[in-house]
Amino acid sequence: MLRYICKILFTFLTTIAISVIGKIVFMLCHASIYSPLGMHQALAAIGHGLPMDCTVAAYICIVPALLTIAHLWTSGRFLSSIENIYFIIVSLLCGTVFVLDTALYSHWGFKLDMTPVFYFISSPSAVTGGMTFAQKAGGLSCILVAAIIIYLLYRLTVIRLQLPRPHREARVKATAVMIPVTALLFIPLRGGFTVSTMNPGRAYFSPEMKLNHAATNPVFNLLYSATHQSKELKTLNSMDSRQLSALEPQLIHTVLRQQHPDSTLLSASRPDIYIILLESFSTHLMPSMGGEAIATRLDSIASAGLTFTEFYANSFRTDRALASVLSAYPGIPTVSVMKSVGKIESLPSLPLALKEAGYDLTYYYGGDVNFTNMRALLASGGFGRIISDTDFPITQRLGKWGAHDDILFRRVEDDLAAGHTDGSPKLTVIQTSSSHEPFEVPATILPGKEANAFAFTDSIVGRFVDNLSHTPQWDSTLIVLVADHYGCHPRNLPSMRDRHHIPLVMTGGALRRKGAIDTPASQTDIAATLLGMLGIDHSRFRFSKDLFDTAAPRFAYFARPEEAAMFVRCG
Repeated sequence: MLRYICKILFTFLTTIAISVIGKIVFMLCHASIYSPLGMHQALAAIGHGLPMDCTVAAYICIVPALLTIAHLWTSGRFLSSIENIYFIIVSLLCGTVFVLDTALYSHWGFKLDMTPVFYFISSPSAVTGGMTFAQKAGGLSCILVAAIIIYLLYRLTVIRLQLPRPHREARVKATAVMIPVTALLFIPLRGGFTVSTMNPGRAYFSPEMKLNHAATNPVFNLLYSATHQSKELKTLNSMDSRQLSALEPQLIHTVLRQQHPDSTLLSASRPDIYIILLESFSTHLMPSMGGEAIATRLDSIASAGLTFTEFYANSFRTDRALASVLSAYPGIPTVSVMKSVGKIESLPSLPLALKEAGYDLTYYYGGDVNFTNMRALLASGGFGRIISDTDFPITQRLGKWGAHDDILFRRVEDDLAAGHTDGSPKLTVIQTSSSHEPFEVPATILPGKEANAFAFTDSIVGRFVDNLSHTPQWDSTLIVLVADHYGCHPRNLPSMRDRHHIPLVMTGGALRRKGAIDTPASQTDIAATLLGMLGIDHSRFRFSKDLFDTAAPRFAYFARPEEAAMFVRCG
């Protein structure tokens, strides 16, 4: 019985070892990139990539595990032949992926995905035409050598392990044990017990993209890209190129109005900035916006601060909202840009622009930061500190999504009270989660499960703003409160415009302008507006416009699957 379990275990551990060796070879082949970072960083990359290596190992273990169970009831010689052929195929595929990933990285600058495969399938001659015979032969030789080494490792640890056939009475008992053992592979295959499944962003841990690339398993990255390529960005043009060319100047407006902070808007040149992302909030929760008396604290903050009354969510999910708010990338009906780490790395970044201006960046979220490649977006955005569910004791992770908002904001306040700062201005992004389904929160404020969840988060945010207003830093503080998307209250809104109508509120001691602004806008416009207030160049944010720029076009764009709309106000 023990040999049968060892067969699966050895396959799993050998595959992990192969992945680790592949990463070491990858970094050695690119020593000019990784040597200056030191051994500690290299080991960190290997360590952060282990969960993804375990996922690949679990996938590769499935067939050997099934063959091991079948061995209890079928001829061992026949199954041994199948096992041998399987590991030959796995070795060839893994060897090819590892060699191509290492060879192409210096040219492409990202981990192997379907992009070079697509080019090769489209035109093999165009890809290989510039290669000499020696280069082609050398590449094939490297693949063959890598495959042989991988196969030999499997042969030494797995294939050579002979399995005795138990007597008939023991087969049922052995099968009853092996089936749940095999089922345990589902845990690493999925990526653990959290709400997020394994994705390429799980390996991202550093603002240094090359370290994240070293941590990423190329086999998983390629498979992920292949299985998601059918969801790639689709062309939604409903007009010809001439019409598009004529329309673009009316929509794209990236001119910087000033090269210094706007003293009519801010009393501090580099205030501490808090961006609070309100899960599933909408204007329908605010009495001043014609909604119900649910988010009353947000409503009072809006009445005393600056509120944008015609503000809209770019899309309908949090992952799309994050790209819109932090990278000014508009929501696309058919797919989220967060599904592709390659695209994430190429996006402009509001946090990174602030970091370049001297800001210290911290991200707070009570949930799983690996959800839908969120970690990749934050790491490429320059966040040095990312606080998520694993930073809270398990006794505080009582909600479906992790730590509730009261715990989350208490952690923020504790960190602020500790005063760990070098005097640099701070960008602090806080993402709430308690107002997400299943709407189970640790307090009762209003009747109705959904309304109560929104009121709970609203009360926590209101208390945080109140507490912050009594600190010495308040006069140099700017707070931006914005929803990620419309949630579920009220339900079944027929109008697309109503469904996307969300609050954008600014407050803080550093904010001089108060009142209401009815300029149509959406989440992509936050980047240019904030940077414009600070006098920082925002020309790289092509889809963002400064809402205080009177020359900017007056429209808001929002989209859902197979549906897009634009709200325009003329004059």
